[in-house]
Amino acid sequence: MGNIQTIPALVVAGEVNAGPPLGPTLGPLGVNIMSIVDAINEKTKDYKGMRVPVKIHVNTDNKEFEIEVGLPTTSALISKELGVSKGSGKPNEEIVGDLTLDQLLQISKSKIDSSYATTLKSVAKEVIGSCVSMGVKIEGLSAKDAIKKVDSGDWDDKF
Repeated sequence: MGNIQTIPALVVAGEVNAGPPLGPTLGPLGVNIMSIVDAINEKTKDYKGMRVPVKIHVNTDNKEFEIEVGLPTTSALISKELGVSKGSGKPNEEIVGDLTLDQLLQISKSKIDSSYATTLKSVAKEVIGSCVSMGVKIEGLSAKDAIKKVDSGDWDDKF
């Protein structure tokens, strides 16, 4: 098995390079930094431009490595779906976007494995919660009204 050293990092997906923070951390381990950088960029390309947590597991004996990619934050996924760079600075006054129910479901499905919630409905409510602080509506509704729709079962045919 060898000695495994794990290096956690928060990287910008698809834009990782051999500079800090990875280069100086990986250098002393004697691994091929560029092959690790290339592997991270390849594995994170679907989240390009988003901050993504990664763990690099390095076998210090034979220099083999494995990359484990986490999920971007919920707010990053919402921003990507809406094509906005960030949420609203004044979420109660300024709305930056409007998620469709399908977009809400897509984000919820991608987050279900990393959530403590046990049903797609409850994950969707967590995502809607993130929409509140970002100034994002769902199907033209405020987050509060969207949660009422989820709770009342109005959207059950989608869940």
